[in-house]
Amino acid sequence: MPKRKNGRSRRQYGDELKAEAVQMLLDGHSAESVVSRLGLSGCSVLYRWKANLLSASGPAATALEARVQELEKELRRVEQERDILKKALAIFSQKT
Repeated sequence: MPKRKNGRSRRQYGDELKAEAVQMLLDGHSAESVVSRLGLSGCSVLYRWKANLLSASGPAATALEARVQELEKELRRVEQERDILKKALAIFSQKT
């Protein structure tokens, strides 16, 4: 393991662990939960692995990831609209 300036050595992770961590992230687990489950040093390393894996997979994977992010954004918007409509229905259906 390479030594850093402060004398501590860096942790090195195997390719299998990296792939598993990125797959968990892509499957919808939060970065924090993946980091805590696998004992990683932080979320930034996980996001770096994800970026490296997607760039190595080519433009199709990058386009697919962009589409997933777009759909997740739309889902959040629709859920907010639904919640607003539920509240409005509750208000209008109250008996006076």
